[in-house]
Amino acid sequence: MDSLIWYTRSATTVIEILENIVMSKTSLFDRLLRRSPINKLQEHMRVVCKCTSEIVPLFKASFAGDRDAVQAHRDAINRCESEADFIKNELRMHLPKSLFLSVGRNDVLQVVQTQDSIADVIQDIAGLMVAREMSLPEFMQAPVLELIAHCVKACDQSALIIEELDELQAVGFQGHEASVVEDMVSELSRIESETDAMGSSLAHTLFAHEEQLGPVSVLLWHQLLRSIGNIADYAENVGDRVLLLVAR
Repeated sequence: MDSLIWYTRSATTVIEILENIVMSKTSLFDRLLRRSPINKLQEHMRVVCKCTSEIVPLFKASFAGDRDAVQAHRDAINRCESEADFIKNELRMHLPKSLFLSVGRNDVLQVVQTQDSIADVIQDIAGLMVAREMSLPEFMQAPVLELIAHCVKACDQSALIIEELDELQAVGFQGHEASVVEDMVSELSRIESETDAMGSSLAHTLFAHEEQLGPVSVLLWHQLLRSIGNIADYAENVGDRVLLLVAR
């Protein structure tokens, strides 16, 4: 009877030790996963999209001559850009030298920097809109707003791609999930190509009315149109960075 009790207790002790080992390894694995930069990348991109969402109402306010509203939207953009910078810097400071991930440290830094470029260019656009009253003939206002909305669409598409990163990581950046993301990047490229065509058409119209607008206004609007187009360009670059992860 005593032998039976001893064996039972011994078996229980062994089981407890094994459970502790498994829990310890699981805890370590969980901690490593929590250090994953993917969540921070997604958080950063969401803030960038908040910044992007202000640009259409910013231009609508400008076209309506509402300077107070223009200033308010510029302030909102500045707050979002500062928040994005904070997340970017936090990610950089706490990013380990080596990661228990299938994504490299340098890849993460390149993605977050490309995302941040979107917020930066929007801040520059808003700054110019406040610094100078940017009037535009009514017949050009709708096409400009359409171009801006298309660039916002490109940014939203890149955000959807970033939201897929945790799923991509879980499957080792391959398989069906990788194919889905590749299709999403192709769609993003299509959107960006459309913005290029729209921007070129607007630039042609702009220079055709140089006499009506004046050379200074034409040059400033041409600069603005290029900056607006850069939103879609940077958004496409985000998708391309993710595509490189899939290719590796």
